[in-house]
Amino acid sequence: MIIPHPYLGPRDSCEFVYKGDAALLFRPEREDPVDYDTFHNYLYLRNNPAGEHKELWYHEYGDRSWLVITRNTETHEILKVELAVDYLKAQENGN
Repeated sequence: MIIPHPYLGPRDSCEFVYKGDAALLFRPEREDPVDYDTFHNYLYLRNNPAGEHKELWYHEYGDRSWLVITRNTETHEILKVELAVDYLKAQENGN
């Protein structure tokens, strides 16, 4: 699979490490009172969607950037690639 890196252009997926669902970026706050159900769900419950899905990938054998890749899990078609920091900023701004 070829991943179109936002800065480096097309890269082979062997340069990257899949880190899981992009929802992992939204960890429950540690300062909140302990809510075991929320933290349990964050740690252990994962969706296994068919179709469009946002994934977290790390460019381990490259520039060490974190990417959020929107990919069709049925066809492996990559629909969008963005830096994780840009994705988080967009989510904070409601985009």
